[in-house]
Amino acid sequence: MGPHPAVAAIRLAVRRVLHDLLTEHHSTTAALPHAPSHEPPPLSASLEREVPPSPPLVLVACSGGADSMALASALAFESPKLGIRAGGVTVDHGLQPGSGARAAEVVQRLRELGLDPVDSVAVTVGRAGGPEAAARDARYAALDTAAERHGATAVLLGHTRDDQAETVLLGLARGSGIRSLSGMAAVSGAGGRYRRPFLELDRQTARKACMVQSLPVWDDPHNADPAYTRSRLRHEGLPALEKALGKGVVEALARTARLSRDDADALDGWAGRAEATVRDAAGLLDCAKLYALPPAVRRRILRRAAIAAGAPAGSLFARHIEEVDRLITGWRGQGAINLPGKVVAQRQGGRLVIRQG
Repeated sequence: MGPHPAVAAIRLAVRRVLHDLLTEHHSTTAALPHAPSHEPPPLSASLEREVPPSPPLVLVACSGGADSMALASALAFESPKLGIRAGGVTVDHGLQPGSGARAAEVVQRLRELGLDPVDSVAVTVGRAGGPEAAARDARYAALDTAAERHGATAVLLGHTRDDQAETVLLGLARGSGIRSLSGMAAVSGAGGRYRRPFLELDRQTARKACMVQSLPVWDDPHNADPAYTRSRLRHEGLPALEKALGKGVVEALARTARLSRDDADALDGWAGRAEATVRDAAGLLDCAKLYALPPAVRRRILRRAAIAAGAPAGSLFARHIEEVDRLITGWRGQGAINLPGKVVAQRQGGRLVIRQG
């Protein structure tokens, strides 16, 4: 008799990601340059070449909740069959009493699954962008550091289809454009470090997998705290939408994310190619050439230029870009536009100058 359907589903999702990582790892190893030589190599060099490359290390980011514990268990089961080393990391945000002890419990659970190495990383959460954004920034910084310290090929994240639906709705509420509607990517981060195997699985599947495997899980009280926007959306907003529109809202939102991501990627590529054509010899943006571009392409170029000048991407919203865009499309002699990160955009002699103020 095979595993429970929920367990089979999470294992299959992880197996697919691990296969992708192995393929990428082998491609990278095979592509390493070798200096041509007509002389027979010394014996020591031959022996060195015969030593197989070390297997890739994959880490799972685990909070102790159902999604990440299900992910950790699937990684522990699948990785030995593929010759992949598997470890884990938990981040102690220090936002609740006893968080250190809870992180220690997660470390113990990951080790009991057979993961090695396993780390607990304590972080200090700032205030920039609000509590949720600040915690997320601190968490990803800690995961980046852990991955680099251990030489990990990838870090697996337990975001589910439900998380994706929530992310799409939050982007819609911000009015930040199609990129926000595209939600979370299955592969993201520098060099594709972050992988999200569960974006096609619902939250209940992960919880069921933990239950049938008798995996203890911890439910973060912040996830039920109405002080947090995502918590209100999860417990009030989405249920209200499903009541009004019927079942299938989560699936529809996740599908919207996939379609929006394809469109956004295509437009980003167009903007990347077009940017070189709208800069003059000094590298300044030519307003007349920008005006001739489709708005979706032009605004992407403006956003890229603002970020390159020092505007934080997470604080740069659609309304900021619209104000800059009016320097191109609605020029009436208006003054400079102040952007996040002390960046200033202004029109000078038919050129758009975006720089630190």
